[in-house]
Amino acid sequence: MWLVAIGAGVFETILVVLSGRAGNGAAAGVVVRTAVFVAATVVALRMFSGRGWARLALVVALGIGGTLSLAVGPVMWLANGNSLTHLIAQAGIIDLVFGGSRIVHVAAVLTGCVLMFVPSADAYFRAQAHRRVRAGSAT
Repeated sequence: MWLVAIGAGVFETILVVLSGRAGNGAAAGVVVRTAVFVAATVVALRMFSGRGWARLALVVALGIGGTLSLAVGPVMWLANGNSLTHLIAQAGIIDLVFGGSRIVHVAAVLTGCVLMFVPSADAYFRAQAHRRVRAGSAT
């Protein structure tokens, strides 16, 4: 799910830049987002190898921080009296594709957060930690 979320984020970035909607700060935005995507991929790969710290980092940085950063704008827009129905009716194809990607993005993050803490995942992390201790590498 984390790689799906990262892929959706990369797709959204490319879509916004290619559509010309990125604005004057496009280069800086792409640099920041690329750094986040690379870091998220590295941390996700560490989580896949059973590193508990990576699981917590993903939940805090992307599960909480990332989701809030994606949700604040739309929630404030709705709170200001705007209509989702009107927005969809006026949306072009780029808007609809972006919106669909954002839904996949957020759903993948939330699903990833949940799946990292189901009993089978907890057992996996315990087993990996035990294996590292037995091998003499508790990092």
